[in-house]
Amino acid sequence: MKGWDRMATHRSAEKAHRQNLKKRTRNRELRSRLRGELKSIRSALANNDVSATGEALPRTVSFIDRIASKGVIHVNTASRYKSRLKKNLEKISTG
Repeated sequence: MKGWDRMATHRSAEKAHRQNLKKRTRNRELRSRLRGELKSIRSALANNDVSATGEALPRTVSFIDRIASKGVIHVNTASRYKSRLKKNLEKISTG
């Protein structure tokens, strides 16, 4: 019998298992929403739409910060996403 196929037998382990399932579901939803946000803002950047990107950037940055604070993504990953988005916005707004 492998370790991953055993079911929790103590009450505390059962509760921890339930909590992990809830957290995993929530994290998956947040990660999926992040991918959607990034996809929409990147498509606006690709179309050189400065106004749409400018409107979406604060919302996206706020969302990235929120999920990084919850531990869904690493803080450095969040910083990298934000930096690249801002750099690309500056590139299309000046160019």
